[in-house]
Amino acid sequence: MRDHPRRAGPTLAIAAALTLSTSAIADPGSRLWATGGVTTIEGSAGGGLVPWAMLAGYASDREWGGTVTLSQAKVDDFTLNVAGAAVNWHNRVEVSIARQTLDLDTLGAALGEDELSQDIFGIKARLFGDVLYSDYGQWSVGLQHKRQRDFDIPEAVGARDDRGTDVYLSASKLFFAAVFDRNLLLNATVRGTKANQGGLLGFGGDRNDDYEAMLETSAGVLLNRRWIIGAEYRQKPDNLGFATEDDWWDIFIVWVPDRRLAITAAWTNLGDIAGLEDQRGPYLSLQGSF
Repeated sequence: MRDHPRRAGPTLAIAAALTLSTSAIADPGSRLWATGGVTTIEGSAGGGLVPWAMLAGYASDREWGGTVTLSQAKVDDFTLNVAGAAVNWHNRVEVSIARQTLDLDTLGAALGEDELSQDIFGIKARLFGDVLYSDYGQWSVGLQHKRQRDFDIPEAVGARDDRGTDVYLSASKLFFAAVFDRNLLLNATVRGTKANQGGLLGFGGDRNDDYEAMLETSAGVLLNRRWIIGAEYRQKPDNLGFATEDDWWDIFIVWVPDRRLAITAAWTNLGDIAGLEDQRGPYLSLQGSF
């Protein structure tokens, strides 16, 4: 088993994000509050689990902008840590990078490894529309290229590849005064993927090695410009014969105390992972915008 330094917990992550957002980040761009969403666990703008059509940060069509993010999901037998950053060029193209590290809290001793990790390189382009004012909302297309940092465990359980690329199409629309006189955001994403557990268990498998179209949805109610509540659902492929892969969902709340800072808390249900049942627990993400 490899030895790894003890990771800083959520307290350090909160301190780092707060320091960065209040001192090192310049004033964000001119778009309205919360119109860039937050950051997914894969680094792109969206909710926690699902990419949205909006691009990161607050940049308008004549500005640069972006985000930096620290996130942690702690379920029954695993802990997922994510660090990421994204840049938005003229509200037209988003480029992102993220590193995911999955601590094998329960399985580590049995498998002889403490963690799984991967790097994710993303690009998203706004095709047409505007989330606020267009009749059919905003539409974007994106790619997420994922690379395993250690393929031993995924290969042992039947994964075919240590890298893969997800392709997705997202549509987002804000409906004014739609729920008890509050604004409602709806998003639908179709993802082409063969990633196992988002890529942390490799790509393709003994059961299936072809791309499949997966549906992902989000809904959020903007209580005011500082608070958003909502839920997400993410369909998953089932490529590996050794264990069933379940869909993911969460219920979230976002607090935006300042245009430069967003804090997301959620309760996540990731289903069964690697034969361990009912992986549920809290999720916390801190995002600084510039």
